[in-house]
Amino acid sequence: MSITRTPMTSVDRAWLRMDSPENPMMICGVLALDRQISINRLKHTIEQRLLCFDRFRQRVIDKGERAYWQEDPLFHIDNHLHQIALPGHAGKTELQTLVSDLNSSALDFRRPLWQMHYIDNYESGSAVLLRVHHCIADGISLVRVMLSLADTTPEPRLRRSASRKTPAPSAGSGLQKTLHRAVDSALMAAEQTRLFLSEIRKEPNYPMKLASAAGGIATDLLKLGLAPFEPATGLRQPLSGRKQVAWAEPLDLAEVKACAKVLGGTINDVLMSTVTCALQRHFKARKEPIPECGLRVAVPFNLRPLDQPIQTLGNKFGLVIVPLPVEIQDPIMCFNQVRENMNRLKHSYQAQVTYSLLDLFGRGPDILERRALDLLSNKASAVLTNVPGPKEPLYFAGGKITQPMFWVPQSGTIGIGLSVFSYAGTVQFGVTLDKNIHADPDEVIAHFQESFKALSHAALAGREGLINRQAG
Repeated sequence: MSITRTPMTSVDRAWLRMDSPENPMMICGVLALDRQISINRLKHTIEQRLLCFDRFRQRVIDKGERAYWQEDPLFHIDNHLHQIALPGHAGKTELQTLVSDLNSSALDFRRPLWQMHYIDNYESGSAVLLRVHHCIADGISLVRVMLSLADTTPEPRLRRSASRKTPAPSAGSGLQKTLHRAVDSALMAAEQTRLFLSEIRKEPNYPMKLASAAGGIATDLLKLGLAPFEPATGLRQPLSGRKQVAWAEPLDLAEVKACAKVLGGTINDVLMSTVTCALQRHFKARKEPIPECGLRVAVPFNLRPLDQPIQTLGNKFGLVIVPLPVEIQDPIMCFNQVRENMNRLKHSYQAQVTYSLLDLFGRGPDILERRALDLLSNKASAVLTNVPGPKEPLYFAGGKITQPMFWVPQSGTIGIGLSVFSYAGTVQFGVTLDKNIHADPDEVIAHFQESFKALSHAALAGREGLINRQAG
């Protein structure tokens, strides 16, 4: 009996081949729950809502220059779902240690490339840790998958048998709206897609606009290739492969929005500025010279149509290299520069360029991809993801999700991952660091919170001063 194999796309294959002992290509998500949940109910939820995606039943078959998805003949949910417990009623420190250890461990390539751990004894409830290889899907898709496992109420009605077809939320449901919000990436994805696929096609100047777009793409490709390497700092070190993760107490999303409104920017501008100032505080605390030319971070940029159904996994995003002006001391001036940098990127083709490069590398020999990856990873000091999540609280197997967090992998020689995720009126911030990086994750978390407070206070003070001047 012949075995059915599905060819892996070239872009997914590129992410598969990026896996290394120093940087396993895993997306890692943690859901803190307000109570302990039934392991049987958790299995039922996984069978109904996760295993309906074929990729979570398939393993990777690597045949030299080609890679395939193939059904695992020995698939069993117990090979992927594990139940463990923290000592006593442990807190965030103990959970962060466990997540750090698991995030440093590679997945088993003999089986489908995902693992879930149900963790008992976390504070007054529990937690769930999900690790998925990047070749299965990008972060935007996996956020949607994780949200499809959740419910808007504690007690949904589960179907009796798992369907191999993807469940589709009913039209107009709160969960469907949540999924649509999650697919909308934090960085202007809709605008770039519109620029690339719509604007250049408007008559009567389509040929000229197409030529202009081609010129813009060529220019961005040249800029990317000629961009200087990142400055030598404690954030750029040979990697050990051992990870440390930490996450902050959430920010109030309403306060972030208010700050953005006062400063005349977006929520993303505020959060990017906060990250910039946090890195600046890191250099000061370590008594390390602040790079005069600033730093850069690689930011995943969604290229998937916003109305694409959840059935579609795989990787459909590019990377944009975002300059962070860490050399600017004043928080308002720093914000203005970040906003200007972000506005400039809205009209570039960097995301399409990097996606096309990934497609090219996935079709070529492994050595070509390795050399190109080494080149590109020297253009940034960290990977930063910013994904909008659901506006209302969700429930997972009956437990209320009190705090979600996720981290994407770092590629090549990059050893820092920064994650921003909005959820139920809050903004979550997390960091993962290679142990050889000269930074403490808890200190970075503290710098982020302090930087937001400083920016918010400066914005409010500036508004009050303007009001006073106008009144006088």
